Amino acid sequence: MTEKTEREEKRFPDSYVVVDLETTGLSPREDHILEIGAVKVRDGKVTDTYAVFVDPGCPIPEPIRNLTGITDEMVRGQRTAAQALEEFLAFCKGDDLMGHNLPFDYGFLKQQAVIQHLPFEKRGIDTLKIARCLLDGLSSRSLTSLCDYFHIDRSRAHRALHDALATHQLYQCLQKTAGEEARGLFEPAPLFYRAKKISPITDSQKRYLKDLAKYHRIELDVEIDSLTKSEASRQIDRIIMNYGRIMR
Repeated sequence: MTEKTEREEKRFPDSYVVVDLETTGLSPREDHILEIGAVKVRDGKVTDTYAVFVDPGCPIPEPIRNLTGITDEMVRGQRTAAQALEEFLAFCKGDDLMGHNLPFDYGFLKQQAVIQHLPFEKRGIDTLKIARCLLDGLSSRSLTSLCDYFHIDRSRAHRALHDALATHQLYQCLQKTAGEEARGLFEPAPLFYRAKKISPITDSQKRYLKDLAKYHRIELDVEIDSLTKSEASRQIDRIIMNYGRIMR
């Protein structure tokens, strides 16, 4: 069988890496990665997985704790975002990505890559986009709703690896739903995210934050070294607003 014939027989892409993130919020520029889950698929079969917690260096907001079940204790001392991204890049290498609402996950990964000055240009398949085109009669096309529709197990929803596995199963169900005319929906497309260049906290900000905490006798709930310049400015402004400036 020739290579061309093999490609023609494959109606849909069947080798990719499915990725899912849990995060502290919705903004790649302001929030942080909590967990990365990824599933490597070859010829439609899961061949490897990757799952890690990421220490965000700040408290997890209560709504996120309630949604995911991830606590501060679970992530404290785990991999930094920089370490986790390097591992993920090694895991996915040249593979196309897949995800449900993939631009969301890609935005966080791309933003972190920019911080680390690492190249991260990818093509991807978004199961949410496919579902919106194929299943326009559904009231919701969230991952939870679609898994209910296709009877895919979601007993551990909102945990990264399990959501990645569910997305892989959803993709296979969507293939069975699609006709030949929908083939183009499944083709990987370039992913785009305009990442913001972020500067790390300055030495003067570090000193001032430590001085403020010592002066007001407060314990900071963030790791100072992990802050960006803008995050440090917000921390300083918040302390001054609540406690006042240092009186010399």
